[in-house]
Amino acid sequence: MAKKENRKRIEILALSGIPEVAEGDNIGDLITDAIERDALGFCEGDIYVVTQKIVSKSEGMTVPLASVVPCSEALSISLKTGKDPRLVQLILNQSKGIVRLDEERGVLIMETHHGFICANAGIDASNVPGEDTVTLLPRDSDASAKEIHQRLSGVIPVNHFSVVISDTFGRPWREGHLNFAVGSYGIAPINDYRDTIDAVGKPLNVTMVATVDIVAAAADLVSGKATNTPVSIIRGLDYESSPLGINQLIRDREKDLFR
Repeated sequence: MAKKENRKRIEILALSGIPEVAEGDNIGDLITDAIERDALGFCEGDIYVVTQKIVSKSEGMTVPLASVVPCSEALSISLKTGKDPRLVQLILNQSKGIVRLDEERGVLIMETHHGFICANAGIDASNVPGEDTVTLLPRDSDASAKEIHQRLSGVIPVNHFSVVISDTFGRPWREGHLNFAVGSYGIAPINDYRDTIDAVGKPLNVTMVATVDIVAAAADLVSGKATNTPVSIIRGLDYESSPLGINQLIRDREKDLFR
């Protein structure tokens, strides 16, 4: 009889029935309620992937454009790009600086205060109730992930688990959007293979795998804006626990070959 192989198995589970999130809602409570409702249980090593939109909503990072007064710079950029000057003002407020301004296509690529390089500083109007209302990124996505983790720690019966906050970014040189991690807690953001040996005995000198980005992208296979499933669980993945956050993935400017 052939020996049975020890196969690894990873599951990606979407949580259903999470209601519209409002300021002050506790994301940890919404997650536990959904898990109990879906009878999914709690397992050691579960990774809870939470979309940025509901985190921002719960933290009050929702802004009506009617409340924004654009400055002269915002007005100037608005004339060049065709964007609403109030939106441009919010983009400037949320950014360290402009990486690329494409007047012809009306594109603003920004470096956010977090260090992310993305369109419109991550500001988004989709799935936000109210006309001319947008959501901003959380002020500190790692702190948001830690807060959700701490809330879950007090109510779920496992010790080893983690939280990843995801958002959708475009990518240079490739079409299509992809989910990236914008915050994390309880999981090492990077799996560093440097100074190890590959399968044929050669040393690895530069290989560092962005584990939390892979997790965020995988979760998007079952969750999403259109399906009202803003939280999912990655179950069965082996990973190293860590209190380090997404800052570990931000490349220092002196190492950036493109700016």
